[in-house]
Amino acid sequence: VCLFADGGAAAPTAAALKGAIQLGIGYAVGNLISKPDRDVLMQDFYMVESVFLPSEGSNMTPAHHFPDFRLKTPLAFRYFRELFGIKADDYLYSICNEPLIELSNPGASSSWFYLTSDDEFIIKTVEHKEAEFLQKLLPGYYMNLNQNPRTLLPKFYGLYCIQCAGVNIRLVVMNNVLPRALQMHYKYDLKGSTYKRHASCKERAKFSPTFKDLDFQEMLEGLHFDGDTYSALMKTLQRDCRVLESFKIMDYSLLLGVHVQDKKCLDRGARADSKRLNGQRVLYSTALESIQGDGDGKVAEPVADDDTMGGIPAKHKDEKLLIFLGIIDILQSYRFIKKVEHSWKALVHDGDTVSVHRPGFYADRFLKFMGGTVFKNIRRKGASSKRKRSSIHAMRSASQEVLSPQKEEKKDERKAQSMESLGGQLMSSSKHPDLVLLPKCLNQAVSSSFSTLEKIKKDLEEHLEEHLENRYSVDCTLNLYTFTT
Repeated sequence: VCLFADGGAAAPTAAALKGAIQLGIGYAVGNLISKPDRDVLMQDFYMVESVFLPSEGSNMTPAHHFPDFRLKTPLAFRYFRELFGIKADDYLYSICNEPLIELSNPGASSSWFYLTSDDEFIIKTVEHKEAEFLQKLLPGYYMNLNQNPRTLLPKFYGLYCIQCAGVNIRLVVMNNVLPRALQMHYKYDLKGSTYKRHASCKERAKFSPTFKDLDFQEMLEGLHFDGDTYSALMKTLQRDCRVLESFKIMDYSLLLGVHVQDKKCLDRGARADSKRLNGQRVLYSTALESIQGDGDGKVAEPVADDDTMGGIPAKHKDEKLLIFLGIIDILQSYRFIKKVEHSWKALVHDGDTVSVHRPGFYADRFLKFMGGTVFKNIRRKGASSKRKRSSIHAMRSASQEVLSPQKEEKKDERKAQSMESLGGQLMSSSKHPDLVLLPKCLNQAVSSSFSTLEKIKKDLEEHLEEHLENRYSVDCTLNLYTFTT
């Protein structure tokens, strides 16, 4: 089985990888329990703990039947877990007590996904540049989560690198957005773009496919929320998008799960083996908790799980729904290669419809699509508003006869003006026979080509400026501990 990794040797099998993940995380987290508690320091975001676990065991590590491997992890994630009230014992129990559940990948990346048996955590393999980018984000990301723990952004609880047989496999541990205890009748990966945003035939053939933006517009007419819920949801999305824009992050998605309450759930064995029903152990981990409150950072007690599993109530026509959602795939920065990709696609297609775009434009387009197409506000229609509309309709009908002669006069004036302007154009063309009047469509095509070239020029100039600004910080960056070895 070929997992995503770098290195020349063959990657370990899926079973060996899952065993190494559980054993390595168990040892690393257990080793931190014995260390005294203290405040987080800036150096903690860059310091990496490394441990070698040979198969025959050592004085510090247990013996195991997996290949020899080394595990590395930044110390700072201990404090990320504390932000959300995750105790070390609960974290170890979730990840190490039972075998990890392998999930399919609906995206275009080669990442592998694992789910803990209690539904709490997702483990995902990431690329080298994504892991390096996350490590550089840690100080600012920690500050944002500390100020506002109620967020739809992914919560990273751990970053690990497993080195085995000359191969580096990097993993992140995150919150699980879609609980297995409830069937998701619809799943969507939404970006706000339209270029190639249809689910593939292979994805549609799956038992539980993940659809995309154009599929949503064809299948649903929007999800309706009451006024307070809609306001809280959009406020949270706006705040999160501005945070991502400040980090120059784009190409992220909104993972959306829709459970129809009127339909019967298919018994897939999820309720029997899901311990999430027995009590939630992570703060602010459900969709409803993530959009509630004013983000003052005060510690709250976990809410008791019920049949809604923390979903957000919504409606579609006459159906009652539960919505589960979260922003995913935030480890893509607007680097030079992304700027070139956007410029190249903009030459062939409409640049505003492709996924890769400048972070500011991407955030605005994302929010516009979510607030106008996906999520809709249920406006309560009162009797007073009905009377107001009827009175306006009566005034319009009464004044229609009075205004009709004036409209006819205006039409005649516009015709005369248009004839005069046309005559002026003909006269000017006769005075200047060397000038050719281009058709309107051709004028638009030429102006569009010039605007596209201007965008490419602007992107390249931005990259050149960033390169000049960052050339003096290279020596400092090389001193950071990363997962390059």
